[in-house]
Amino acid sequence: MMDDKQSQSGSRQRIDKWLFFARVAKSRSLAQDRVTAGHVSVNGQKVRQVSYQVKPGDRLEIAMPERDLILVVKLPGERRGPYEEAKLLYEDLTPPSEKKPFSPSEPGVRAPGAGRPTKKERRALDDLRGEPDWSAD
Repeated sequence: MMDDKQSQSGSRQRIDKWLFFARVAKSRSLAQDRVTAGHVSVNGQKVRQVSYQVKPGDRLEIAMPERDLILVVKLPGERRGPYEEAKLLYEDLTPPSEKKPFSPSEPGVRAPGAGRPTKKERRALDDLRGEPDWSAD
């Protein structure tokens, strides 16, 4: 059941609402911020108006902090539903992300000799200093 406002615009929808319904943004205000900041392009042209109307067939390029998304609008959204429902609103043309090269600054990876010594290293230091072995009591 469509109201008069939707029937007048056909299958068009505000871009901020569509991004929210498609689960690209966690909230409508975050979707609006992304659009006004110029991180969204429709059919190759930057869009900065949150009231811009998207329609099926429009190609959206969205610059996200993690990676850039390329989506083609299939349907307007009616509500923010679960992911399975939201992914019916678009076709994802985003190329698969490349594996990032290994970085030693990642959590859980420590350069040799950095940080606290292991038990074995501590015992070797105690032997080097000539300190008594307290565990031999």
